[in-house]
Amino acid sequence: MNINVTNTDLLAVQKLLTKAISQFWYLLLPLQNNLSNMNLLEQLKQYTQVVADTGDFESISKYKPIDATTNPSLILAAAQKAEYASLIDESVKYAKSAKVTKQERLEEALDRLAVNFGMEILKIVPRRVSTEVDARLSFDREASLAKAREIIGMYESNGISRTKILIKLASTWEGIKAAEELEKEGIHCNLTLLFSRAQAIACAEAKVQLISPFVGRIYDWHKKDRKVDHIPGTEDPGVHSVQYIFNYYKKFGYQTEVMGASFRNTEEIIELAGCDLLTISPNLLEELSNMEGVLERKLDPKQAISSGLEQIHPDEMEFRWMHNEDAMATEKLAEGIRKFNADMDKLRVMISNKL
Repeated sequence: MNINVTNTDLLAVQKLLTKAISQFWYLLLPLQNNLSNMNLLEQLKQYTQVVADTGDFESISKYKPIDATTNPSLILAAAQKAEYASLIDESVKYAKSAKVTKQERLEEALDRLAVNFGMEILKIVPRRVSTEVDARLSFDREASLAKAREIIGMYESNGISRTKILIKLASTWEGIKAAEELEKEGIHCNLTLLFSRAQAIACAEAKVQLISPFVGRIYDWHKKDRKVDHIPGTEDPGVHSVQYIFNYYKKFGYQTEVMGASFRNTEEIIELAGCDLLTISPNLLEELSNMEGVLERKLDPKQAISSGLEQIHPDEMEFRWMHNEDAMATEKLAEGIRKFNADMDKLRVMISNKL
């Protein structure tokens, strides 16, 4: 069949296309205007679930995150503020009532203090709070399991469902294997101090609920290694690490949530817009809330599917070798465990004096 197309017909089609395009942009204009009226924190919440990385209740209330996460360092900082003295006093009173040894009373008080902070935070956030297992148990699977169950028991005895809690464990092989068992019991876990691909892949294989790759600490290591004062967000190895993990998880259908953590600047956060979750300190939340412009989504599951990544299934030997081959990850994991334990020791002294 022959179709004769005249110049008049082409002109008519051109007019229709021009009209359609103009209407399309007209429809997008309100969205563009809406975004331009939002600060960057508000825009970030359109793509990513924002979590408060603090034990300070006032900061959590101000920025309205969906979740909150704590660790020994954050609890230590908060515990030194007068407004939280009642939480310490209650934990000491609780431990004194237990018929156990002096050392066991101290550990009971520390666990109770972490739970007290968690319960107060849950009055503010709508979903979950992360509570950390003692860093000294990072290489002991059975002890980590026992401590996690104790913490969940404390929450549940106070009417808090285990679905509201994420148990934080260091991403050692033992921590990951403990988390794998806990997940089967309906105790969901947040694997922290995560720096390597080996750790991320093992966590996904273990079907843990959530991981916290430490963007800022990776940045710190590479900044020192390169002898520079700053690495731009687009070149930041910590950012690249989370981008890889996000794309790997989405491409191969893992359900483990990716929560970027330990940020040093807003550039890192902006480059990870679209990540499942980002846990952000109050000072950086404040910076984002004061920044204007249009925030572009950088991570997208649909784009991840087309990435050229290859899937692997490491056993314990492969995991340990892969992790060992990453000097940064090996150093930062060990350092992170030491630092968390050092702050826990300071809490032990503080509580011990009251016991």
